[in-house]
Amino acid sequence: MTQCLLWVCLLLQPQSTAPALPPEAITLLQSGIQAENLHDLDGAIDAFRKAADLAPSSDIVFFRLGDAYMKKGDYASAIPPLKHAAELNPTALPVHQLLGIALLATGYAAEAIPHLDMVHEYGALGIAQLQTGQPAEAVANLQTALSKRPDDPDLLFYLSRAGSSLASQSLDKLFSTSPDSPRGHQAKGQTYFAMKMYPEAAKEYQQALALRPDLPGLRLELGQVYAANSDWPTAEEQFHLEAKEQPGNAEAAYRLGEALLQQGKMKEAAEELRRSDILRPDMPETLYSLGKALTSSDPNAAEHAFARVIELEKETPLAAQAYLALAGVHRKLGKPQQAAHDMQEFRRIQALTSPPSPTAQ
Repeated sequence: MTQCLLWVCLLLQPQSTAPALPPEAITLLQSGIQAENLHDLDGAIDAFRKAADLAPSSDIVFFRLGDAYMKKGDYASAIPPLKHAAELNPTALPVHQLLGIALLATGYAAEAIPHLDMVHEYGALGIAQLQTGQPAEAVANLQTALSKRPDDPDLLFYLSRAGSSLASQSLDKLFSTSPDSPRGHQAKGQTYFAMKMYPEAAKEYQQALALRPDLPGLRLELGQVYAANSDWPTAEEQFHLEAKEQPGNAEAAYRLGEALLQQGKMKEAAEELRRSDILRPDMPETLYSLGKALTSSDPNAAEHAFARVIELEKETPLAAQAYLALAGVHRKLGKPQQAAHDMQEFRRIQALTSPPSPTAQ
């Protein structure tokens, strides 16, 4: 108990000019810490409040009171003593850290920012900036926090929201300042595509191409509009032009290969899908389409492609489809036992990944 109190004093005292605590306040402070150690937060708060009455100029006492409220989850009650502690000792970083978190937890994000910034509490700072309409700053600070805690679900969630907010903010500015520019039409096309308004999307992409036909990515996105509408010949044309302009673009090669595959052009499809796999190896969707393109002409190569999909995907719906396709390849190769095993795995994964049937009323 004495060591704990000494640690707190050392942590807060360097910049503190408060007078020494009276003996009664020290006793109450020690009692409060002892109650905290026994998980009696109400008892600790009572002791710290009495100590604060006896020592109104002690930042340590008010810090401990605010900290006890924080541990209880009563963030609103923690704010007044923590604010008073910060006034008494403006450079005490632990005080600013708790105060910033308490303010953020109670919705005072703008007020929390300077306190969180002072102590480099990057995660909470990023959340506060997101809530105050500063998505660019939020993204930077959340990424910094994630570099230390890369699997933190809260940080990942807020970074996703901050990224979406920043994208929306940028898009709004694009629409307001340059709506008739090539990028403005492209952005409108993307919006229409997301809404499955394919004719409107195609029109916007065509307008963008008329203004800037050499803009990378336009034909790739326009091709996806046609593909979504099952207009595979027109999609193939756009993907072919994109692949010609960007021979190093793995997605363009994949999209072209998929369009060829949908039209039964297996040889040409396999060539493009192989090229895509070379440019960006081990993409499961590419390997799955490559396996389908090779099933008739080269079943051994198809077997290898489907097996690699399963290795990468484990127990996803795509892995289930790869097992189903692999069963056909194994039957073609005269491997009935392996085909039976493939079908068993297909049914097992399908059962795991299929949504439950609605309960009969």
